[in-house]
Amino acid sequence: MYKMKLFHKIKHRLVFSFLFLMIAGVVHSQTEKLTFSPHWIPQAQFAGYYVALDQGFYKDAGLDVTILHPSAHISSFDYLKNGTADVVSSFLMNGLKQRAAGIPLVNFAQLSQHSALMMVSKKGSSINQLKDFNHKTMGIWSSDFDDIPIALMRENNYDIESVLVLSSINLFLVDGIDAITVMYYNEYDQIINSGINEDELNTFFFSDYGFDIPEDGLYCLEKTYLTKKEALLKFAEATLKGWEYASSHKEYTIDLVVEKMKEAHLPNNHAHQRWMLDKVLELMSPGNKNVKKGQLLDADYYRALDIVKATLKSDYDKSDLMLENFYKPLIK
Repeated sequence: MYKMKLFHKIKHRLVFSFLFLMIAGVVHSQTEKLTFSPHWIPQAQFAGYYVALDQGFYKDAGLDVTILHPSAHISSFDYLKNGTADVVSSFLMNGLKQRAAGIPLVNFAQLSQHSALMMVSKKGSSINQLKDFNHKTMGIWSSDFDDIPIALMRENNYDIESVLVLSSINLFLVDGIDAITVMYYNEYDQIINSGINEDELNTFFFSDYGFDIPEDGLYCLEKTYLTKKEALLKFAEATLKGWEYASSHKEYTIDLVVEKMKEAHLPNNHAHQRWMLDKVLELMSPGNKNVKKGQLLDADYYRALDIVKATLKSDYDKSDLMLENFYKPLIK
């Protein structure tokens, strides 16, 4: 009798264990793997993704997410095109140019709603208002940041001498140029932490002159959009959740960002990353724009498209750049 009860107990345990393994296997098989590549090196600009991964928001959504930053030799778009990445972040302007170049790119979520791009001059440079840029030298980043400054100058018929620079502000600091284009959340803070006070600078935000072009959005290839739509939606929603958590847990977020920077052997600074986090969160707020978080305003798309059309030097498929082909929002 005792042996019979023991046999049934063991049998029940084996059946339970088998069922548990089957359920675990089903759950595991339903986990979708995604590789995400931000468009720049680790910094607070991408804090929401780090938080979503660290807090398990992606995992809770049934996603197995890997974050892969680009290198000096390969861009996030290269990762996307060669199949290394499923999703990338990029500026709206860059996404449109990639689509115009024939890459079947789709914007499925627009996180940033505003532009952080600005021009800075020293008050002693005689550039005190927009028209003063005429016949002056301005440092412009050599990688995908020249379209808007050139468009602004073209619209106002100003003739400037553009000097291509990397991400360094050194040429501006030593008066090698009259002005420089910078990001409010990044290089501007570097300038005011390099011995120059804010009241010694003139600032010109492109958003104040009709160029409030949204920046960071989420992109994938058309084939990925068609085959992984549900996973992409979960990724976008979990990412927004990561940003919301970052907004209410800033010190934790900054520590996490700095940890990521150290892992990448990058110089890091808590104060600068705190500034960046605050400004990036501001950019994500719709403000006076009648648009929901995660969505792209039609007017912003057409404004960006006009600039792209004016700056493209080669032919492109106009029908391919229609709003419904390029922008396929998943967040409703």
